[in-house]
Amino acid sequence: MTLIDIPIVALGLVVVMVAVRMFVGPSRADRAAAADLGFFCFIALAALFGVRTDLPGVFDVILIATLTGFVGTLWMARLISRTNGSENA
Repeated sequence: MTLIDIPIVALGLVVVMVAVRMFVGPSRADRAAAADLGFFCFIALAALFGVRTDLPGVFDVILIATLTGFVGTLWMARLISRTNGSENA
């Protein structure tokens, strides 16, 4: 087991907890935050995979995915703020 494997396992556990929050979350904001965190956990897992396998092309994909995720986060925040006060889905 290398030093990179420990964060991979930890992020795997975080992804499981985020998935539970995403499907059980009491409000739309909780679900959106969990989806955002889950996306960036997958980005971190991809980065760790790139470090472990020493593939330089992975980091270009990570950069584009991170920018896309940021725009998605802004879109979800705007969508949630437009709701008419109903918190529960």
